[in-house]
Amino acid sequence: MTEQAHTCPALLVSAPASGQGKTSVTAALARWHTRAGKRVRVFKTGPDFLDPMVLERASGAAVYQLDLWMAGEDDVRARLHQAAGEADLLLVEGVMGLFDGGLSSADLAQRLGLPVLAVIDGSAMAQTFGAIALGLARYAEGLTVYGVAANRIGSPYHAQLLAGSLPSELRWLGALPRETSLALPERHLGLVAAHELDDLDARLDALADAWAMHATPDLPPPVSFFSHASPAIPSLLHGVRIAVARDAAFCFLYPANLDLLRAAGAQLEFFSPLAGDALPACDAVWLPGGYPELHLTVLAQQAALRQALHAHVDAGRPVLAECGGLLYALDTLADADGHTYPMAGLLRGTAQMQRRLGGLGMQSVALPEGSLRGHTFHYASAVLLDAPLVQATNPDGGPSREAVYRRGRLTASFVHFYFPSNPEAAQRLFLP
Repeated sequence: MTEQAHTCPALLVSAPASGQGKTSVTAALARWHTRAGKRVRVFKTGPDFLDPMVLERASGAAVYQLDLWMAGEDDVRARLHQAAGEADLLLVEGVMGLFDGGLSSADLAQRLGLPVLAVIDGSAMAQTFGAIALGLARYAEGLTVYGVAANRIGSPYHAQLLAGSLPSELRWLGALPRETSLALPERHLGLVAAHELDDLDARLDALADAWAMHATPDLPPPVSFFSHASPAIPSLLHGVRIAVARDAAFCFLYPANLDLLRAAGAQLEFFSPLAGDALPACDAVWLPGGYPELHLTVLAQQAALRQALHAHVDAGRPVLAECGGLLYALDTLADADGHTYPMAGLLRGTAQMQRRLGGLGMQSVALPEGSLRGHTFHYASAVLLDAPLVQATNPDGGPSREAVYRRGRLTASFVHFYFPSNPEAAQRLFLP
């Protein structure tokens, strides 16, 4: 059964490649329209925790993932349908280049009827800008490139040259200048987390102000979004108390995962290991990913939390440790310079941060509870003494296939799971 369509202007913001400025343009658009009184909802294509943090601040609303493989088309359609019913503008930030990946941003745009805004770094070109834009627009049938924006322009005259190079079928939608003050800071996993930037709101306002200098004020055309009624999801967690680590060391939490646990009846109790919080009274624990490697001295001092986690695991209660959570669950973690710190010691093993990528790619894991999908992205190597429970598979055929370890009811891996990929299996990881 198909629900009534919701109609809303929408754009998928993409680019010829990574690093062109998709997040900056999406954030500028979101803040600019939000300041004008419009209700803006932003989504992020593909697995990502850091860009959505910035885009949430820019728009004032939670940012959810849209991924045809990890989430599935029904999940994607349902989220867009709901957002279109309550917003004046939908923005979807793409991933990598427009046509990159097995299921690309272009695939998402074609299936959902999303017009594309192509962001092109114009810093080292003039009329060639138009040629690149035209190539993106004509590369695939059934794709609508609605307009083009330039990033890192050198001057108003430079913007004029770039805009003038576009064929008549492509609209000029705006530009951002090449200014260091407008850049969003980055580190090894991507953007610096939003909560670490005291001046983030000022940066977002500056981006919106800069965008206003060259922007086309018109909203994109409305798009109709349909959603099919989804099968009922079993609610297995009524009354189950889940302690969730959440601070600068454990900050990689999909809003959709939290929503699912709450909808299943779980009571979420957040605590901060970095602040020295005690482990809340709970039936299960979730140690999500984040940046434990940036807080090793503080984490190594949390003896009371370590003891409480050991008692929890020894009592046969569930723990899910993902990526940074896995690193914290090991005996020791060393920084990239080789300085080693004691961690929680829930699993026998050690890990070392490194300066090269340790794992990247989509992951599918067949657990005893059911199959779950997610992704891996880390700069660590780990050596565990016990054999893994299962090994993930990579749907793209890439080399990253993460191991999943289990001790009692403790499940640990470098994989970040997307719970809506199998709601029942995700819930069973936390069942007492």
